[in-house]
Amino acid sequence: MKSQSSTLLAEVRTFRQHHPDVRYVDLIALDIPGHFYGKRYPIDMLEKVAAGSPLKLPQNAVLLGTQGGLFKIGDYCFHDGDPDANRRLVPGTLKPVSWESQPLGQMLITSDGTEAPIEFEPREVLAKVLQRLHHKGIHPVVAFELEFYLFDKTLDHGLPQFARDPLSDDADDQPTLHIERLSRFSEVLDDMAQTAKDQGIDITVITAELGPGQFEINFGHLDDGLRAADWAALFCRSTRGVALKHGYRASFMAKPYLEHPGSGMHVHVSLYDGAGNNLLAAHQQQPLRHAVAGCLELLPHCMPIFSPNHNAFRRLGGTVNAATRACWGFEDRDACVRIPESDPRNLRIEHRLASADANPYLVLAAILAGLEHGLDTQREPIAPLNEDRTSGTDFPLDMLDAVRTMQQHPSVREKLGAEFVDVYCENKRQDHLAFQQEISVREYRWFL
Repeated sequence: MKSQSSTLLAEVRTFRQHHPDVRYVDLIALDIPGHFYGKRYPIDMLEKVAAGSPLKLPQNAVLLGTQGGLFKIGDYCFHDGDPDANRRLVPGTLKPVSWESQPLGQMLITSDGTEAPIEFEPREVLAKVLQRLHHKGIHPVVAFELEFYLFDKTLDHGLPQFARDPLSDDADDQPTLHIERLSRFSEVLDDMAQTAKDQGIDITVITAELGPGQFEINFGHLDDGLRAADWAALFCRSTRGVALKHGYRASFMAKPYLEHPGSGMHVHVSLYDGAGNNLLAAHQQQPLRHAVAGCLELLPHCMPIFSPNHNAFRRLGGTVNAATRACWGFEDRDACVRIPESDPRNLRIEHRLASADANPYLVLAAILAGLEHGLDTQREPIAPLNEDRTSGTDFPLDMLDAVRTMQQHPSVREKLGAEFVDVYCENKRQDHLAFQQEISVREYRWFL
């Protein structure tokens, strides 16, 4: 603990030396819906926290709904006195915030690694899965890919407008994969990439996607799953801020247009032993098949994680590369679980089902739980799509069915934690019911 405190204190003092104009730092963590919550600390107080002073926030901040409200979940929120819970600073995450009007810093905080971690905190859920895998001698290497849309900053009666092409000032309303779009929007995209790098995120490939104003960002591979998920979460925060600075809205909404492709979160995972050998490639790739089978078996029972809201279910079975059944294939983007072509050293799965607005900590935790389940049970997977285009098993396509399916599955409860599963499912159920409490114009048109 003393060693960690001295490291954190050195980090804060170095930051102050390099950024003497920064007076406040946002201490942030991701809640269940994938939004950041936290506190803005004076930087001199941050030094005290780094030196070992307590850092406490309400435990129930993790339980907020999508709109920020609290739901009654067991004894939490309304019958527990709303207690504080300890948090800690995440080393290496104190970085400048360049998209705000005043100089700021930000730093991740978490309950994992404290004396009493919050069982339903997303980062803690992933930390437990990773710890269990490490104890088994399994070391994941992970890379995220995130798709997002750019919109005009101004909404039209609450509806998004196409981003304006900076060269022609016309709406970028045409589906295209052309690289020219990267050139036309290079100013904002370059700023997004540089800002992400300033946050310590390894940005690699930028792609113009098929949807109008849609792009994809790839991150480098990491042997630290927590850090990989940190990158995905922090990228979403910085990208939204940079877009607003340039007169756009950046959105990771799963399906903003019914007629255009949705936005996904693709996760590449390979597994290694302590000597650096790829476990999936051993024994003529038999462990790969077992891992795929486990992923596909648990996938239908983790749908509230992969599709965390009403809109995310709209993406499934969409216009491009979004499956409606749990399936797999080699070099097949129609599959939920794709096996990219690679040499044995880099053999991996690409899990393609999650929406871009899913919680990255929970998505990775669910994927790793599926891989672990498959390696434990050693079952053969169903036929790949390359052999049978109809291959696949059904999964829930609405939230209420999905939470029932998730909450009852013993392996999901065991591997992700029963307390987390109960809390998460009730949070999603209540969020979905709250979403229904508004009558739309279409409803009046159909039934008035």
